[in-house]
Amino acid sequence: MSEKSDTATLKIDGQTIELPIVTGSEGDRAVDIANLRARTGCVTLDPSFMNTAACYSRITYIDGEKGILRYRGIPIEELVTKVRFVEVAYLLVHGELPNEEQRRNFSALLNRHSLLHEDMRHFFDHFPQGAHPMHILSTMINALAAFYPNVDLKSLDADVELSCARLISIVRTMAAFAYKKSIGEPVVYPRHDLSYCANFLNMMFDSPIQPYQIHHDAVRILNVLFILHADHEQNCSTTAVRTIGSAQVNLYATISAGISALSGPLHGGANQAVIEMLRMIQEDGDVDKFIRMAKDKNNSFRLMGFGHRVYKTYDPRAAIIKRECDAYLKRIKYHDPLLDVARRIEETALTDPYFVDRHLYPNVDFYTGILYRALGIPENMFTVMFALARLPGWIAHWKEMAGAGTKIVRPRQIYIGKTEEETSGVMANREPQLLW
Repeated sequence: MSEKSDTATLKIDGQTIELPIVTGSEGDRAVDIANLRARTGCVTLDPSFMNTAACYSRITYIDGEKGILRYRGIPIEELVTKVRFVEVAYLLVHGELPNEEQRRNFSALLNRHSLLHEDMRHFFDHFPQGAHPMHILSTMINALAAFYPNVDLKSLDADVELSCARLISIVRTMAAFAYKKSIGEPVVYPRHDLSYCANFLNMMFDSPIQPYQIHHDAVRILNVLFILHADHEQNCSTTAVRTIGSAQVNLYATISAGISALSGPLHGGANQAVIEMLRMIQEDGDVDKFIRMAKDKNNSFRLMGFGHRVYKTYDPRAAIIKRECDAYLKRIKYHDPLLDVARRIEETALTDPYFVDRHLYPNVDFYTGILYRALGIPENMFTVMFALARLPGWIAHWKEMAGAGTKIVRPRQIYIGKTEEETSGVMANREPQLLW
């Protein structure tokens, strides 16, 4: 196949067919096999979609070999230094950064819809003690459909914009309420005079006996963390959102499914797993021993927070997180012994051919948990923080999928089970049963 070819040639069963090659705006190329089965009777097989583009998208661009991440064409490095999370949320959902009037209107909309329906507040009383906040969050979002107008693919009008803003705002309130419930403290309502991230921190940590002091540095760091996690192309949870939304499921239930997908330890739970690993290594005291264990193919131990499905170089988000982590902890004079362990592991891994040859560099999860710890966020809330940040990305993908008129997602499979011949006679001695 020529570099500049517009088609790929496939020979199968004596038949030669031409398959179109499509090219993205950044030069990504793909062989379009949409009509392959109709023309040849064959489908493609790609377990876990390791090499399959499932859609066209204008939202996020990643170059894993060069370590590039852009939202709507804007480099992540510029976004974290020049805008706040609310503006990035607007960018993802609406396709462009807001002007000053749009920013004020969007912020006002978020503020106006930050209150949870009072009847829903009592739902928190019925979750068992110790229920994971992610399960609570998923359930509560699903319940929103019963309290607010159902938004589905057939009603892409102003109600969608309202529901998008409501979700981005109210999920933050739900998360804070879930945390307060878990520690037995009274809930704190959102305030009209606080920004998005400041409001969340206040709802999390304010109490009648110890008012929370909102610090600019903490608010800024939370904005950075949320921006870095706001979207990441066709990951597991985003693919779940697009897949489930293609069945014309309402927005609330679709996002609830995305949260459920994110809750897995191999996806959103990875930052908590990193902290647990660092704590284990710190308690043992021998970092080199765990490096050797990670390199031993016969040992089940793995370094959490290293390597990425897409990035084959340093995760650009990890580079930002590391820089911000060092600067923030220094400013607030906070020493976390787990950071010392993390630095030691990274220094060793970045010079060890075993990790370098396998492109096992720190990813965004490696330092994220340390920053959340410094902010006072408990470990069982780490994945919830990921969900709050990812919400605008999920909504953007849901809107894009809906606007494209996507057919219901229905992958093919290659059946490798028993044949009818292999099961012949199995039913021979069974008497007909009366069905009821």
